[in-house]
Amino acid sequence: MDKYLAGWLEKAAMDITAARHLRKTSDASALTETICFHCQQAVEKYLKAFLVSKNISFKKIHNLEVLLQMCVSADTDFNTLDMGNLSDYAVTVRYPGHAYSPTINDADQSLLLADKIRSFVNHRIPGADDFGPIADLEELAD
Repeated sequence: MDKYLAGWLEKAAMDITAARHLRKTSDASALTETICFHCQQAVEKYLKAFLVSKNISFKKIHNLEVLLQMCVSADTDFNTLDMGNLSDYAVTVRYPGHAYSPTINDADQSLLLADKIRSFVNHRIPGADDFGPIADLEELAD
C-alpha cells in the first residue's frame, strides 16, 4: 500500500481509537465535545483516504458533506452514507461561545457512525483493515 494512503488510514484509526478511549473514561460526559471532534476527524480522514486511493485530489476542508460528494463521484454507494451532525464537530463546538454542547448520547452516536463509515470505507480499500486497533462498539448500540 502507498505510504501516503497508509498515513491517512493510520491517522483516522488513531482518531477513532482516541474517541473510544475517552468514551470509556469515568468523566466521559465532560469530554463529549472532544469525543465528537475525534469522530469527525476520523471520518474526514477515512473519506480522504478513499479519495487518495482513487487518485482524486481534494483541498484542505473539513466539511464531510463536500468530501462525501467527492467520494460519490468515484463510487455511488457512498450515497447511502449519512454524516449526521459530524461536520458540526469539526470547528463549531471546539471554540467558546457556541450554543450547543454534545450529550453523551451524541458522543455514542458519533462513535457508532464513525465506526460504520470506517467499515464502509475500509471495505473499499484493499489492506485498509490492517490499520489501527479499534475497540468493539457493540455495547454502544444498545
